[in-house]
Amino acid sequence: MIDTDLKVSVDLSNSKLSFDDFRQIIKNDYEFAVQSRVVSLLGRKEVLTGKAKFGIFGDGKELAQIALAKVFEAGDWRSGYYRDQTFAFISKISTVYHFFSQLYANPDIEADTSSGGRQMVAHFSTSLVDEAGNWKNQTEIKNSFSDISTTGGQMARAMGLGLASKLYRNNDALSYLKYFSNNGNEVVFCNIGNAATSEGVFWEVINAAGVHQIPAVISVWDDGYGISVPNEVQTTKGDISEVLKGFQRDDKGSGFEIFKVRGWDYPSLCEAYEKAAQIAREKHIPCLVHVTELTQPQGHSSSGSHERYKSQERLQWEVDYDCNTKMRQWMLDAGIATEEEVLEIEKRAKDFVRSEQRRAWSDYRKLLQGELEEAVSLLSEIKEEVVELPLKMLISTSEPSLKEVYGTIRLVLRELRFKDSPEKRALLHWYKEKQQLNEDRYNSSLYVETDKSPLQVPMVAAEYADNAAIVDGREVLNACFEANFQNDERILAFGEDVGKIGDVNQGFAGLQEKFGEMRIFDTGIRESTIIGKGIGLAARGLRPIAEIQYLDYLLYALPVLSDDLASLGYRTKGQQKAPLIIRTRGHRLEGVWHSGSPMTVLLGALRGIHLCVPRNMTQAAGMYNTLLKSDDPALVIECLNGYRLKEKMPSNVGEFTVPLGVAELLRAGTDVTVVSYGSTLRLVQEAALELDKVRISIEIIDIQCLQPFDREHLCASSLQKTNRLLVVDEDVPGGASAFILQQILEEQGGYYHLDSQPLTLSAKAHRPPYGSDGDYFSKPSVDDIVEAVYRIMNDVDPTRFPSLF
Repeated sequence: MIDTDLKVSVDLSNSKLSFDDFRQIIKNDYEFAVQSRVVSLLGRKEVLTGKAKFGIFGDGKELAQIALAKVFEAGDWRSGYYRDQTFAFISKISTVYHFFSQLYANPDIEADTSSGGRQMVAHFSTSLVDEAGNWKNQTEIKNSFSDISTTGGQMARAMGLGLASKLYRNNDALSYLKYFSNNGNEVVFCNIGNAATSEGVFWEVINAAGVHQIPAVISVWDDGYGISVPNEVQTTKGDISEVLKGFQRDDKGSGFEIFKVRGWDYPSLCEAYEKAAQIAREKHIPCLVHVTELTQPQGHSSSGSHERYKSQERLQWEVDYDCNTKMRQWMLDAGIATEEEVLEIEKRAKDFVRSEQRRAWSDYRKLLQGELEEAVSLLSEIKEEVVELPLKMLISTSEPSLKEVYGTIRLVLRELRFKDSPEKRALLHWYKEKQQLNEDRYNSSLYVETDKSPLQVPMVAAEYADNAAIVDGREVLNACFEANFQNDERILAFGEDVGKIGDVNQGFAGLQEKFGEMRIFDTGIRESTIIGKGIGLAARGLRPIAEIQYLDYLLYALPVLSDDLASLGYRTKGQQKAPLIIRTRGHRLEGVWHSGSPMTVLLGALRGIHLCVPRNMTQAAGMYNTLLKSDDPALVIECLNGYRLKEKMPSNVGEFTVPLGVAELLRAGTDVTVVSYGSTLRLVQEAALELDKVRISIEIIDIQCLQPFDREHLCASSLQKTNRLLVVDEDVPGGASAFILQQILEEQGGYYHLDSQPLTLSAKAHRPPYGSDGDYFSKPSVDDIVEAVYRIMNDVDPTRFPSLF
């Protein structure tokens, strides 16, 4: 471990810079430090005066981030967190104006360039795609992956961002992708707070980065606390770099280069980051820079005061060792600046920040004021008594928001529900037009909205030769993957047991031998990092397929999936994308483990990711073909008990597509519509034969996707014929079956076609016990399905269908 400890004296005898040049660089850096500190102080005031809802700032970390910014080059990546404002300002990822626009939640993407008002302040990102969804040239910009608030969440995708450089350097077949890499010379700079190093994802990534030797510089900003909890409670020995000494590179094998440097020591910080960046960039050796003795002058955030938990001695130490104060004194002691020059720098910085803050507030107010004035003008034209009070209240509001404007309009429209006039119609027309604008401001870009959406991929039917081979389902998948890997060098696959043995169910069997270990490879048991690896690789122009061995294990990666991947398009207003495909297998099958079907969890947590639930491997292959031609993330859940069931081999196995969100009619019927997906469909088909014996005809629909759901409303169309509905799945009661019911009855208007109470048939609330008997008694069986349909018909005609029990 390198413990950097330079003295304040400066020797310029061998420097290419003149002393005046050197002085100017230092003074410029100090001005950035002061600007950033003023931003923090003023930002907190704006929150406390009510202009903004919440604030979290990077005060106390200014010098470390200035030193880091010096080695951050075009093509590099930042995967940071909400203390990185100084770094963002110097790197031009953000500006003071953009920062305050985000603080005020300005929905104009030109004002808050990171998120268009969707993210809390200090959550930075850069635009990676143009308006048509095409990738921008990442080698020409300093790239920042969109921040999330999840502590430690930035670690996972950093793994993939760094691994991409490794692959671009070592795989000549990728050399044509000039927009994404310059021979793998890019470094990912990942920044994390000291307390967040207690998160499991931090340890997963540290381990994986050491194994893969990715070009990463991981900075730990250590101010001694995690909100009110000191390091002694957070970390063994109270010191993360001491704990990580076992990862230090030595002659026994690969590892990390670890630096430890004080956050108020400007020369040492510059030296540490210059060395770390050089090692990572040239040698692809990961580095960790533990920046200690940082302060947090305003406490954790605008919602509390650190005086509640810090001693007077600690508070005084933070005053004495404030990094800006220490740099100021060093500049004076070293003769780099005079007192007058320093005062001028500080005044100029304060004036600039105040000017940019006022400009941001003025622009935000103009946006509000314009719509306020339009609303007031339209309301004033309506000469009705019920309008007078709401109008007066709206006009008298000192700091109106769009909420007050549109809340008033909606109230007035309710009050005028029995009235009709040209003035009311004008108000209603204006309101509907603005609703389209507000939809774009606040609700757009959950999924890709360009022609690169998987919903825009043309349908290509599967073709079969007259003598098509009948093979195991796994062989269809294997052939599909082989064809796609042959056609597109960008495609990668990785996960537990994916490489050498070709995954536990042989979907990738033999493909590592054909395409090499850089394209199909094994990982350790670290689900969060597997997903994060996929996110980072996808953001850098590759097409990863990240395998999670069983559906149950997806829960270990849920924060990365939900907080980062699923929300990426939305939180950047479509400016970033990561077309990652997650492959897994599931549905209940004889046992508490490897058998869950937690669709409820996925539906609730993963909006923004397509959820594909194919009934067999041919349908799964068609979905993979669709997804590899488009740019949205997706999760494909294969049937765990379907790999050895026989299927025909399509002759166009790498080309045919299955459209997402298009349900399929598997069997026509007249009495009851039965809707299902995945493994239970085979049970429903068996039940249909039993029901035929008692003269009950069921129509079977395979929804194929939970997100998007039945875009062509096949389910409602079927209900128009049968007027009766049963939903069958293996999730818990009230889970995915309830979602399907809501979609059919509410979204598709199926309620109006019902003549009988709709039913759902799901698994028991617990997981299935081990063995075939436990399986039978805990999830839907053929008998359960037969009896559920029969019960519906018993209610319709008890004479023809008397009660069974």
